Amino acid sequence: MRLKKLLAVSAWALAAVLPLASHAQQAVRVGSKNFTEQFVLAEIYAQALEAAGIKTEKKLNLGGTLIAQKALEEKQIDFYPEYTGTMLLAILKAEPMTDAKAVYDKVKEAYAKNGLVLLNQSNLNNGYVMVVRADTAQKYKLETLSDLTKVAKELKVGAGPEFRDRKDGLPGLKAKYDMVFGEDLQMAIGLRYQALKSDQIQVVNGYSTDGMISALKLKRLRDDKSLWPPYYVVPVIRREVLEANPKIGEVLNRVSALLDEASMAQMNFEVDGDKQEPKDVAHDFLKAKGLVK
Repeated sequence: MRLKKLLAVSAWALAAVLPLASHAQQAVRVGSKNFTEQFVLAEIYAQALEAAGIKTEKKLNLGGTLIAQKALEEKQIDFYPEYTGTMLLAILKAEPMTDAKAVYDKVKEAYAKNGLVLLNQSNLNNGYVMVVRADTAQKYKLETLSDLTKVAKELKVGAGPEFRDRKDGLPGLKAKYDMVFGEDLQMAIGLRYQALKSDQIQVVNGYSTDGMISALKLKRLRDDKSLWPPYYVVPVIRREVLEANPKIGEVLNRVSALLDEASMAQMNFEVDGDKQEPKDVAHDFLKAKGLVK
């Protein structure tokens, strides 16, 4: 009788553990949004996981913020790299905040209610920046966004669709700086810098780590009224995936600690300027850091 009880208990324990073991062995589905930096970041995280013995399945180029977030919520992906300011404004629809820790804490708490975990915040802050050519900056004496406001009606701006709706986009520039452009052209990120170079537009909304800014010797304009919140990169992962295999979080946090703006800008340029593949650029970064062979 005692033997039967022991067997029954063992069978129950095994049945309870098997789903967790099975879940842990499933490939981690890594997502990304639809621009160069996201491709590179997703490759970096995915390749680091693979090097640590964790299988991955890449689902890159999903689309914009809301599409990537929906894929996470609907369990089509397990994690993707996101930006704290984007989570605050585009997902939570909260008011802009400029303190990095306060933004991270607020977003982390809100996401936890939906079964999502923010891992460690990286050192990579890729915030919005308005960019002009050097000759445009010289002509209009542009150093700050306040300077740009004075001449914006004479200029064409090229911006992506999200920039028109977000509180830190064109509406925010109007509210904070009373900035109104002469013409507003909707353009894909990949086309904006060439359009700027050829003077089809005179201003673009970019990101501080865009490789083409340095490559084309463009001028970043200072946000002198602090419109934009911090945009630190943070991997966002579904709680059940992390609980099934905590090693995933350890690997991703190790990678995040290695990221910074200078190296990211260089990697972005290697893809956009030198036409290298994101996976190759990511591999070179990880190899230099000793995480892959």
